[in-house]
Amino acid sequence: MSVLLRQAGGYLLTGGLAAVVDIGGFHLLAPRLGGLLLPAVASFLLAAVVNYLLTSAFVFRRDWRNPRRAALFLLFATVGLAVNAGSTWALATSLPLPPTLAKVGGVGIAFVANFLMNALIVFRGAEPAPAPTTQP
Repeated sequence: MSVLLRQAGGYLLTGGLAAVVDIGGFHLLAPRLGGLLLPAVASFLLAAVVNYLLTSAFVFRRDWRNPRRAALFLLFATVGLAVNAGSTWALATSLPLPPTLAKVGGVGIAFVANFLMNALIVFRGAEPAPAPTTQP
């Protein structure tokens, strides 16, 4: 299996876990913070941090303690959010799709965009994380 295909499979898992954090965090925060915008942003940011940590360690096998990489990851996660929302809107308004099905399409398009931005830009050419050392 190619490295890119293995990474895509891993990204599907880490991104899926981050989506659970986003939705679960929103569900927990919305009644406490009131409104929709603040809990939506807070849960998105929490999910982005979880996704960065998991993706760094398990998908691209890189050290997560790199401020430049973390900032790029968050920047591209925000671009992915715009791709998701824009794709959902475009699908819902241009095709006879129910909104939830349009959202599924938007998530799929954003997944591909996020994965490619991370594989080709954020984690490209980075040094792998050092192997853990064991003490005798």
